Amino acid sequence: MLEKTFISKLTDDGSYTLFSEEFEELFHSHSGAKQEAQYKFIEPCQIKEKVIIKDTIKILDICYGLGYNTAVALENILSINPHIKVELFALENDINVPLQAISSNLLNDFSDEVIEHLNNLANNHKIETKTFKAELLLGDARQTIKTVIHQNFQADAIFLDPFSPPKCPQLWTVEFIELVSKCLDQQGYLATYSCAASVRTALQLAGLNIGATRSVGRRSPGTIANWNGNNLPLLSQQEKEHLQTRAAIPYRDPTLQDTAETIKNRRQQEQHKSSLEPSSHWKKRWLNHQ
Repeated sequence: MLEKTFISKLTDDGSYTLFSEEFEELFHSHSGAKQEAQYKFIEPCQIKEKVIIKDTIKILDICYGLGYNTAVALENILSINPHIKVELFALENDINVPLQAISSNLLNDFSDEVIEHLNNLANNHKIETKTFKAELLLGDARQTIKTVIHQNFQADAIFLDPFSPPKCPQLWTVEFIELVSKCLDQQGYLATYSCAASVRTALQLAGLNIGATRSVGRRSPGTIANWNGNNLPLLSQQEKEHLQTRAAIPYRDPTLQDTAETIKNRRQQEQHKSSLEPSSHWKKRWLNHQ
């Protein structure tokens, strides 16, 4: 039974998303929840290419939410090889979100098989069939990620999809992303919708190489990361220079227990002391280039 409900919103591609009053943000962009999943997560992680060469696909979905990223990934995978094995860890703080997605029929555009998997996951939190093994870990992702690490799970694809850094900085810190990176296979990809310089710096500090993904809905691109730097779209000169400004100072959470406010204040203090160029100067310079 749902303990709380969210306002549902129709997006431009005909799919629905929800609005979080706590974070004052939609779970997806106005342009389309399904579209965002496809172009920001599934395609950059080269899911379809991996299905052709592997017999098992492993996915880590951080901030599972309504389940769109997982659902679109499964649709892509099953359209190529319905017999391939998929292993999934999904991290989510609020069980009401996936439950409402199911109860409000927001996922009805997907195949019956995918709907059944997501329904089982939302209600039972654990599934194991011949071709699908999945676990929904509930709670603070800073803690539940440790379960994934302890199981030596090495993901082919990691979807990093929290609310925006100013709203949910605790899941964009150097320390959290370092834990997340421990779950990424040497040939895997980590994708996120964010192009924030602070996020990109945190990914680099974790040892990952980064590239930009196409813009969808939001005018800005997303970010794709991997260990070896192969097959990554290059950052533009503008994006490279952004990483040399105060905006690139990352969020930090040494104990993985600080509040959002504490994390934001710590970063602001570091920015205030920094000798790096203010991002306002960078922005003005590039506006003059256009």
